[in-house]
Amino acid sequence: MIKFDLFTVISGFAIVIMFIALWQAIDYRSSVPGGVVGKTWKLITRLIGLFFFGYLATPFYALLADKQEVKDLIVACIFFFGAIYVLLTVRLVHKIITVMKGE
Repeated sequence: MIKFDLFTVISGFAIVIMFIALWQAIDYRSSVPGGVVGKTWKLITRLIGLFFFGYLATPFYALLADKQEVKDLIVACIFFFGAIYVLLTVRLVHKIITVMKGE
């Protein structure tokens, strides 16, 4: 049974927020132009989906109490893909600003 400690409550809120982000990313896809921006948006949407499923797993960390290596690997993967997400987002915003400035 899942215990409702602070970790679980915060994880629950994070799951809801990530679901909203995924829903919006999918919904906004139709208004994103093609080309490099469109490809980047699709990749960002996939990463958000990956995060969403990773976040869904966090309440079950308690079941891995004796498997510290598995927990560490999951956290490391979240950090790694989070870093990729941030890099892609910064590059996408830069491309959009460049286009808006007409450079």
